[in-house]
Amino acid sequence: MNKVHVKKDDTVIVVSGDDRGKTGKVLEVSPKEGKVIVQGVGIVKKHVKPRPPQENGGIVEVEGAMYASKVQIVCPSCKKATRVAHKFVEKNGKKKKVRTCAKCGAEL
Repeated sequence: MNKVHVKKDDTVIVVSGDDRGKTGKVLEVSPKEGKVIVQGVGIVKKHVKPRPPQENGGIVEVEGAMYASKVQIVCPSCKKATRVAHKFVEKNGKKKKVRTCAKCGAEL
């Protein structure tokens, strides 16, 4: 089982590659491949065949998958790219493991 440090709907920033510095929301995570799809980042052109024949075909721009190691989570409180830390928090008498910002300690 492969683990990825980001989850769906996280806000991330790209730290390497052609799209370095761009931010976006994670649309999809594929832990088996270690890849993520980020909204508005890694745009590729895809050739689409008209199916059914009444629909239009052509060249469509879609977000492509990129390796999860190329993105870092943006902390919602300090607005900086950060690593994910884990902390145990007690809620309703039960200990729960939560993801936190490694810089400021806020919950992600």
